[in-house]
Amino acid sequence: MPQRSAAASSPCSSERRGDRAASRARSRSTAGPQAPCGQAGVNAIIYIVDTLASLALFVALLRLLLQWARADFRNPISQAVVRLTNPLVMPLRRILPPVGRVDTASVVTVVIVAFADVAIVFAVHGFGMPPAVIWVREAAIEILRTALWTYFYAILLYAVLSFIAPGDYSPVQALLTSLCEPVLRPFRRLIKPIGGLDLSPLWACIVIQALLILLPA
Repeated sequence: MPQRSAAASSPCSSERRGDRAASRARSRSTAGPQAPCGQAGVNAIIYIVDTLASLALFVALLRLLLQWARADFRNPISQAVVRLTNPLVMPLRRILPPVGRVDTASVVTVVIVAFADVAIVFAVHGFGMPPAVIWVREAAIEILRTALWTYFYAILLYAVLSFIAPGDYSPVQALLTSLCEPVLRPFRRLIKPIGGLDLSPLWACIVIQALLILLPA
């Protein structure tokens, strides 16, 4: 009888061990994908922060470029840029008067936003605050890169709109004309139209892309 009871109890114990092994396997299989999902969430947050910082630098730099191009600030797009950047520019303008035709407050705003952009990018990637030399270099590179990309897409859109709807007026086209024409004029002097086709936007975009390649990564 004791032997029979021990034999009868052995299947139950083996079933318990099998259940425990199956539960451990299930826990491992469910815990495995959590790390990639967590990393994906971190990457999404980093992407959002990087994008917002780049957009802030773009808007601040666009205001400065529009001032240098003497764009019409009654344009609705120009007014939107002014409203977005006034919280930074107006306090600085009280202590930094313009120097000639240069709006010192707008220049300093671009520099401040560029430094903040670099610091935020370093922080969200877990590098902490960058050293001073690297900070200055990366901020300068970021300003140049943002300016070049701004002109590249502005010239590209300007060429497309001129081809699709030549002579039509819109706030976007008026703003692009003020921004792009000073850049395209030197190319028009060197490169004459071929069959009535203005190739200056093409060559300007090629030169801008070459300059972007030359910038440090």
